[in-house]
Amino acid sequence: MVTLMTTEDVVMTIEKPHFTVKLHKILLQVHLKTGIKKELEDFLESKATLRESLGFLFQTIIPLDVRLKDIESVNVDKEGQVKIAIPLRKDIVIPLELNESKRLVKKMNELIAIEKERVMQELEEAKKARKALEPEIAEAEEEAFRERVREE
Repeated sequence: MVTLMTTEDVVMTIEKPHFTVKLHKILLQVHLKTGIKKELEDFLESKATLRESLGFLFQTIIPLDVRLKDIESVNVDKEGQVKIAIPLRKDIVIPLELNESKRLVKKMNELIAIEKERVMQELEEAKKARKALEPEIAEAEEEAFRERVREE
């Protein structure tokens, strides 16, 4: 689930006539400003369950929020646009001016590395916590088994 972002979380904003790009520390948002696609985007993003289930279907026509940890790569293509590769999803292409693209890609690459490192640390901590609890879990399971055997 994507955490709600606040204006304090915004690292960079790029305003274009038809869309806005907002880069947060852990999330990239591309929001349309007008038209039927904008209305559909608003509808999809209004409900988390819709965003998770139908978002995949509409990702080709409506750019939705993308967690930085999920991005495989981001670069500037030969036309100067930002190209974002996400496993199991269609690549996202953001049409920006070359200087905007370079600035966004540089910052995104920095933040992606930080976010992926943070996620890896959380996974390691979770593994350590689980390992530390394994004896207690085994003891509780053994006690539950003994209780079931006594009741029979």
